[in-house]
Amino acid sequence: MIAERTKKVKPSPTLAVDSKAKELKAKGFDVVNFGVGEPDFDTPEHVKEAAIKAIRDGFTKYTPVGGIDELKEAIIDKLERDNGLKYGKENILVSCGAKHSLYNIAQALFGPGDEVMIPSPYWVSYPDQVLINDAQPVIVETYEEDNFMLQPEVLENKITPKTKALILNSPSNPTGFIYSKKVLEKVAEIALKHNIYIISDEIYEKLIYDDEKHISIASLGEEIKEKTIVVNGLSKSHAMTGWRIGYAAGPVEIIKTMTKIQSQSTSNPTSIAQKAAVAALSGPQDCVEKMRQEFERRRNYLVAGLNSIGGISCKMPKGAFYAFPNISKVLGKKVSNNQINSSMDLSIYLLEQAKVALVPGSAFGAEGYIRISYATSMENLSKGIERIRKALEELK
Repeated sequence: MIAERTKKVKPSPTLAVDSKAKELKAKGFDVVNFGVGEPDFDTPEHVKEAAIKAIRDGFTKYTPVGGIDELKEAIIDKLERDNGLKYGKENILVSCGAKHSLYNIAQALFGPGDEVMIPSPYWVSYPDQVLINDAQPVIVETYEEDNFMLQPEVLENKITPKTKALILNSPSNPTGFIYSKKVLEKVAEIALKHNIYIISDEIYEKLIYDDEKHISIASLGEEIKEKTIVVNGLSKSHAMTGWRIGYAAGPVEIIKTMTKIQSQSTSNPTSIAQKAAVAALSGPQDCVEKMRQEFERRRNYLVAGLNSIGGISCKMPKGAFYAFPNISKVLGKKVSNNQINSSMDLSIYLLEQAKVALVPGSAFGAEGYIRISYATSMENLSKGIERIRKALEELK
């Protein structure tokens, strides 16, 4: 028999959408894929060269479970340079992607009877990683009028004696919004008052627009730093999704426990990818800025296009590479036998009729919205906007 706990977990909706889009493409359909959260840029050349050198140098064996010292030092330098955070090597764990880092945290911290606060809209894996570790996700709603920012008083009202942690994601997937310093200070105050951990997912920190600033909650003081595990990686900032390098920085006891767990699951991250990550973090960063500027250009074009479509309204995201348009005015409409009663209905309709793949807001705990990734070409954005426009014009 399959383990009972696995029945609580759903497959990743975003990966399922991407898989369906690729399946249709393989059958010869021209599909515009707005579903996947993956930069369409190539990994920077200096990063690839570092990996090639590692192979040629025979750096192809096991490494220490938690990552090579050279990479830990590069991460320590990055965290101090970019975030004002000081850590030692004993505070760092390198894993097989930021998702793996988050899973290790869930394994190390959560158990039966624990509650974990998750603001919605949330990244799809947060609740399932809590559930598979026999803890209970507690969803804390946020609202468009607040730029989907967690309101501290709402958070405090949800906290119980069982509350173990809060998961924060800024910039956010799926909304693209960023937490202000003022709100982070209030959240930190509440976390310290109730002795709860903060898991701060900062994977999109390099993709920020309109001169906004990323602030890590761990940088707000030594007390909150000791209650925070910062998660980051190279996938989004350096177009390294397939290289699978993420990392966590936090209190020694937690990092030590996570490392022990990793030693019994994956062992070390790929040796070659670790050398590439050193080059990514320590080498020139102009490639990151070029990607950021292009994403900003695409964002502006996409949001303007979406807001020109009847039935859709979209606030301007401040980070990441997602738009999260409100489609509530479309709900209840129909064409032929297609009745659009939910974001899932609309997503299926657009995939089948317009050959546009996107993710329903319900996957992120936010009915009445859809997520569109603009990590694709301007040509695809233009084509996709027009296909969505025509498909929605058919609805009455």
